Amino acid sequence: MTALAPTHDDDELVLPTAPDRELDALRGLVDSNFLNHDPTLVQIRAGALFARLKALNRDANHATRAHKQATADARLEMDQTYLGLQNLLYEKRHLEREIDKCRQFASIYQDIPFHSLEEFTQLAPEEARTEGVLADEHQLMLNRLSFELSERQRLDQKRRELIKEKEALLKEGKAKAATMDSVKAHIDGLMKSALEAQKKVSDLVQTSPPQPPTSPSTPAPT
Repeated sequence: MTALAPTHDDDELVLPTAPDRELDALRGLVDSNFLNHDPTLVQIRAGALFARLKALNRDANHATRAHKQATADARLEMDQTYLGLQNLLYEKRHLEREIDKCRQFASIYQDIPFHSLEEFTQLAPEEARTEGVLADEHQLMLNRLSFELSERQRLDQKRRELIKEKEALLKEGKAKAATMDSVKAHIDGLMKSALEAQKKVSDLVQTSPPQPPTSPSTPAPT
């Protein structure tokens, strides 16, 4: 904060009157017109004039010091004001550089596929797409990012549920396939056993001796 320079009384800065009248009076005392005057009166008059000149000299010295001090205070105030201005200019340049950095900053959201603004105004909650929000570019971007996050979380949850459902179906399919393989193996075993039994029967039939035919006129043995 810039300090205030001390104030000065206006009377201190007023220069005393010029001693021209007193000097003219002293010159007049040495004029030939005063040669016949009383020397004591001339001396008293001269002493008064010298006293007046000393007073004027003191006032002039005092006014000179006051002016020097006022000049120094004004210079100090000017230096402080200039320093404050330089600080403001430095801060301004710093803020401008920071603003440029922010404008040039490549955020990840710039590469994210967004819902279009039309889709956002149709799908987003009503409180996220009010007229005030749509008129505020910054708040609109924040709400679109928030909506995009919620949508991706919802879709990710749906994806997880579908993955679980798929895994359950795959597990069930594997169990059914295992059951079918077991039934098929059992049927194959039964068919193999039936074929083996049929072959044995066929072999037995082929290896049995033929029986002689029985005559109808021959009586049966008793």
